[in-house]
Amino acid sequence: MATEERSFLSIRDLRKSYGDGEARTEVLKGIVTDVERGEICVLFGPSGSGKSTFLNMVGGLEPADSGSIVVDGTDITKLSDHDLVEYRRRELGFIFQFYNLVPDLTVRENIEVCQYLSKDPLPIDDLLNSLGLWEHRGKFPNQVSGGQQQRCAIGRALVKNPSLLLCDEPTGALDYHTSKEILELMERVNREYGCTMVIVTHNDAIRHMSHHILRLRDGSLAEDFYNDHLLPARELTW
Repeated sequence: MATEERSFLSIRDLRKSYGDGEARTEVLKGIVTDVERGEICVLFGPSGSGKSTFLNMVGGLEPADSGSIVVDGTDITKLSDHDLVEYRRRELGFIFQFYNLVPDLTVRENIEVCQYLSKDPLPIDDLLNSLGLWEHRGKFPNQVSGGQQQRCAIGRALVKNPSLLLCDEPTGALDYHTSKEILELMERVNREYGCTMVIVTHNDAIRHMSHHILRLRDGSLAEDFYNDHLLPARELTW
């Protein structure tokens, strides 16, 4: 496990419950972990194990019952609503399974929407080229493939130049070939831009390309370890 000094994301005794009385359900039960700057960290677990709740809490979208989430030295559990908005704007990029693109905006315009949220955005033309979207930049989401829509969603998240990229099933809606292309792209993004990634997925193969593996079971961390033998994304099979 990473030391306190090296940790970009440090989580201590994180707890979350829903409901009251007999209907109360503990979703996260005292999670403790560290993620280093520049890591690809993958989070596994069956449905209902708390993966999405964990991601939403790191993203400042859901409050913790107790515990701390320290991102680059700031405990986001202590931030006001206004400061949480600024945290999401300044630090975070989100990638979702179902893209959430604006249908009436072109590929380029979908990315530009988030460019304006950042004080230090990445050059959009360079990003479009890097994502393989230059020739599709003037098309609308319904005019490109699912993989190209996901590339656009990745571009939208990246253009802000975030230090932390949160990915919720980024290949869940894609076929095998397109999933491999997206994972290769995310691997290159991590290498070239240095952003820390936390990826929630059911695809167990992704652990082989990830520096850090977490596995949730019934709201607790069943596994938390580092990968000593990284496999390039292009060599993954499932």
